[in-house]
Amino acid sequence: MAWPLRLTLVGLVAERGVRAFWPLWSVLIAVLAALMLGLQDILMLEVVWGVGVLSVLAALWTAVRGIQAFRWPTQGQALERLDRTLPGRPIAAISDAQAIGAGDPASEAVWRAHVARMAERAREAKAARPDLKLATRDPYALRYVALLGLTVALLFGSFLRVASVSEMAPGNQVVASGPSWEGWVEPPLYTGLPSLYLNDISRSGFEVPEGSRVTIRFYGEIGELSLNETVSARTEDIPPATDPVQAFDVLQSGTIEIAGPGGQSWNLTAIEDENPSVEFDGPITQGEGGWMEAPFVASDDYGVAAGTMTVTLDLGEVERRYGLVIDPEPRDPIELDIPITITGDRTQFAETVVDDFSEHPWANLPVSASLSVQDAAEHEGMSAPQFATLPGRRFFDPLAKAIIEQRRDLLWNRANAPRVAQVLRAVSFQPEGIFRSETVYLKLRFAVRRLETRVSLGRLTDEVVDETAAALWGLALEIEEGDLGDALERLRRAQDRLAEAIENGATDEEIAELMQELREAMQDYMNQLAQQGQGEQQEMAEGQEMQEMTGDQLQDMLDRLQELMEQGRMAEAQQLLDQLRQMMENMQVAQGQQGGQQSPGEQAMEGLAETLREQQGLSDEAFRDLQEQYNPNAQAGQSSENEGEGGDGEGRGAEHDQPGSQGEGGQQGRRGEPGSEQPGGGEGSLADRQQALRNELNRQQQNLPGAGTPEGDAARESLGRAGEAMDDAEEALRQEDFAEALDSQSQAMEALREGMRELAEQMAEQQQQQGGQQGQQLGQNDPNGSRDPLGREAGENGRIGTDEQLLQGDDVYRRARELLDEIRKRSGEQNRPTEELEYLKRLLERF
Repeated sequence: MAWPLRLTLVGLVAERGVRAFWPLWSVLIAVLAALMLGLQDILMLEVVWGVGVLSVLAALWTAVRGIQAFRWPTQGQALERLDRTLPGRPIAAISDAQAIGAGDPASEAVWRAHVARMAERAREAKAARPDLKLATRDPYALRYVALLGLTVALLFGSFLRVASVSEMAPGNQVVASGPSWEGWVEPPLYTGLPSLYLNDISRSGFEVPEGSRVTIRFYGEIGELSLNETVSARTEDIPPATDPVQAFDVLQSGTIEIAGPGGQSWNLTAIEDENPSVEFDGPITQGEGGWMEAPFVASDDYGVAAGTMTVTLDLGEVERRYGLVIDPEPRDPIELDIPITITGDRTQFAETVVDDFSEHPWANLPVSASLSVQDAAEHEGMSAPQFATLPGRRFFDPLAKAIIEQRRDLLWNRANAPRVAQVLRAVSFQPEGIFRSETVYLKLRFAVRRLETRVSLGRLTDEVVDETAAALWGLALEIEEGDLGDALERLRRAQDRLAEAIENGATDEEIAELMQELREAMQDYMNQLAQQGQGEQQEMAEGQEMQEMTGDQLQDMLDRLQELMEQGRMAEAQQLLDQLRQMMENMQVAQGQQGGQQSPGEQAMEGLAETLREQQGLSDEAFRDLQEQYNPNAQAGQSSENEGEGGDGEGRGAEHDQPGSQGEGGQQGRRGEPGSEQPGGGEGSLADRQQALRNELNRQQQNLPGAGTPEGDAARESLGRAGEAMDDAEEALRQEDFAEALDSQSQAMEALREGMRELAEQMAEQQQQQGGQQGQQLGQNDPNGSRDPLGREAGENGRIGTDEQLLQGDDVYRRARELLDEIRKRSGEQNRPTEELEYLKRLLERF
């Protein structure tokens, strides 16, 4: 036990010493850190003396308190501490004497056995650990503050600076021995170069970066040392050469000379900070989804700090025809923050600017792009301009392309608004065979009518132009992408878009995107086919042969189609696409309703669609009456911008010319409503027809299915808002306030669309629940298993599909690339919060 006891004693000495003297060494560490950092050379002499006196007093006070608090531990205390660490206190047990049973042999034997056991346990004793924790005695962690200061001083200070404090004492040896000097050269922080101590530089010449800060201090009698320099290029406000403190920046090569006893001179070469450079690393290309990708390389001698990409319209290369004939409205250039590498070396790196300009007015038009970068010294570098077509989403559906073109003309110059409205009216003159959805047709007519109203009232503001452009963009997307909720419609839509791409030509990226869309639509369609009951499939297969092929064969066909398109063999690709289309047409989706009967939800949707068309027609006629108010000399129904369906080119619509004719919506009367002859036949005023339409909506609300469901209640609420707007429109029509009536009618149509959408969601939810129940019954009724039209085996309990290959390889890589591009883009936007930039940095480091 000798060594454990000695070590325990040492631990007690350390424990009591730390607790007694931690304030003393905290004061000493703080004073040392301040001296190493050279604070005594910065502060005033009086302040340095004051702090020095306080430091000495603090050190003396803490030393006295420590001596008073410290008690040297005895060997008995060490033995007691060691005994407490052992179970059963064996050391105390060994030193005890038997108090009861002395003289009894049995009792003495038990006692000797107990002492022997305790002695054996004492032999295993180890030194007790001292308790050096000071949290309770130093709740504010002042000792750590002092330690932090010393750490900073060790990194950025010097032990040589401690000696300078002796020069402040009266009668010091430095002053007695003569004058002295001290100097430093501090390069700019962005260079990352260390500071130079002039006293340690014996060579006559050396190089420093331009902008370095030189600081020289003279000690001793003023006037004995002086400074001569030609590196600062100063011509005004030059301090005397004998000032004790000299500070200036190195702006040019030259000399620094300290004249006087112990003086020295150096020839400094100023290294000029080069301007950063940046260049495009290839042409501006179009990525997936119409995104712009502009690769570039940038470099700088000390690192690029920031950069921007500026895109301007190349007006001289624009094909000035149709809506682009007139000059465009002034528009600010596009400015983007270029991504700066986070983990790599900023002195030279390559990145890619990624952004989406599909909705920009300059999309798919000639532009000029240039890059500029800045370094930390605010020097700027520019790239040569690159002339290219600003990438944007391409539309392959002819109707969508027409809408996008008119949207572009409207954003080009709002003076094109009358022409845009006329073209869109001509496009939607006969919707049969052109519009796949009546909702899209009604939305387009509403947007056109609203644009014409604003033009006639002279209120075509920036907000109206932007709202109209957003509405046209949404319509074009809806037309281009089709109804994604129906698998068969989505598949046909993907095939049509691919056929348009084959005919009009498409880039490799667009081909890959369209093929991916076709693969996804094909997979959804196959899943829908597989979810049908076997009995329904047999009924549909009567009189027709169902084609059956495996999923691998279908995948091979799609791969072959993409390969032909990428090789430019468009004729063969079109032939293969026709074969694929014919094969898919032979696979029919089972209808949810037997015997072709409509469900209550479908009947309600059809009635609401008819009401929406009739409301559209009333709105058309109200708009014409509004135009006639502003052109009272025109004939009935005639206006310079009033070209309705069947117009004659003079602003006269066929329906409007005939008294009591039907509106544009083609009203056919109200089903089951007394007095329906009035709205259907066109007799009566607009206000009366609006009232009749309101009554028809009330009847439809009463027969609306889905009561009690969230979607059904939401649909009823939307139709209620539509009815209130119709009431307001009726009142405005009776007062011949056509502008107010148009606003109310617009609100009514919007509420009707919202109600139809919510009713469709309720119907879809109901069909999904019914489909799930049918799927369970199908799995239970088909224990032997079956094959779907693609030859795939059904899963357990009739479950169709597999858990394998949920994502094709192309989709995984495409999605990963999109995410990485988005992360790089955001990491280059320096105005984002610091926390977000750090998070993006960690993502880039990992991936």
